[in-house]
Amino acid sequence: MIQFEEAYKIVLNSAVTLEKEKVNIFNSLGKVIAEDIISDINMPPFNKSAMDGYACRKADVKNVLEVLEIIPAGKAPKKIIGVNQCSKIMTGAMLPEGADCVHMVEEVEVLENSKIRFKGEYIKENIAKKAEDIKIGDRLLNTGKIIKPQDIAVLATAGYYEVEVYKMPKIGIISTGDELVEPYVNPGISKIRNSNSYQLYSQVLTTCALPEYVGIAPDTEKATFEFIEKALKTNDIVILSGGVSMGDFDYVPDVMKKLDFEILISSIAIQPGKPTVFAKNGNKFIFGLPGNPVSSFTLFELLVRPFIYKLMNAEFNPITIKMPLASTFYRKRTERLAWVPVKINQNYEIEPVEYHGSAHINSLTDVYGLMPVEIGVSEVKKGSLVYVRQI
Repeated sequence: MIQFEEAYKIVLNSAVTLEKEKVNIFNSLGKVIAEDIISDINMPPFNKSAMDGYACRKADVKNVLEVLEIIPAGKAPKKIIGVNQCSKIMTGAMLPEGADCVHMVEEVEVLENSKIRFKGEYIKENIAKKAEDIKIGDRLLNTGKIIKPQDIAVLATAGYYEVEVYKMPKIGIISTGDELVEPYVNPGISKIRNSNSYQLYSQVLTTCALPEYVGIAPDTEKATFEFIEKALKTNDIVILSGGVSMGDFDYVPDVMKKLDFEILISSIAIQPGKPTVFAKNGNKFIFGLPGNPVSSFTLFELLVRPFIYKLMNAEFNPITIKMPLASTFYRKRTERLAWVPVKINQNYEIEPVEYHGSAHINSLTDVYGLMPVEIGVSEVKKGSLVYVRQI
């Protein structure tokens, strides 16, 4: 049994960066950028009006001004602003030559014969200056960044209608156990519905990887071998839930060896999730997660998610906050690092959720994150500032 920190390093150091591909920006959300994004334009590309108003010279602000033209957005000005002259201008329109400020429409008195007079108290420029946001040659996004909706706007601005990204890993998902039936089956005596595969499938989707549900492997070595072998043919990673403990029907570690996989992790000093297995064969990987739903959910978040992003050359940095504990937390056994599901109450305090063990799947439905409790710690007092990893 190894410490979690060591297991984390082993997993991430085993990752092999996937190939690159070009995708349309409409299909880029959640993927990882494989090139630095460089601007080919200035933004704004010209001095432009920050509002609807009148473009003129500051020197003439106290004078009656002659209106030369109306400048809509998307049209170039035709007139140069001279002494005691102005042009009516729309938000985003190009500032005419000679003007150095824009009077707001609300602060202008319209007179007869195409004349106006400023009636405001303060003179403001109200101009968005050329290249004040972006200059030609600026690096806007770095390789390795996970693309968010706001990044897609940046890509479009910089002319990247197609963007180079790292290919998404393909991930096969298998549950093991004769006790499992599919969700549409009414479980009989000694049977339970398979929840892990559907949970893991959804967790994979949130990484923008490509999940494949392979099915439920019966509790025989032959079936376990066949299911894993099938999943490996079309996937980069296989995730199994169950079959990794020390029971008479836990065949996953032996099958990994028969498939020529090197087992790098066979047990982790973590709660929940001690019987977690990780193995590698070239560019193929297998995670054997515990069969209990909370354990499989937690180990996916702690180890599998960072590994998936590492394959796509992205550093995964989960949001971690520090908040006060609402009530004293106790635990009896302290030999493993614990990750406790918690929520935030109305007083902005951390509360461990009611949690009956690693099979208590509905304990996670209102959870904000996971609170680590270090080895050897049996009590965390009320009011203590604790770290919480968002999930």
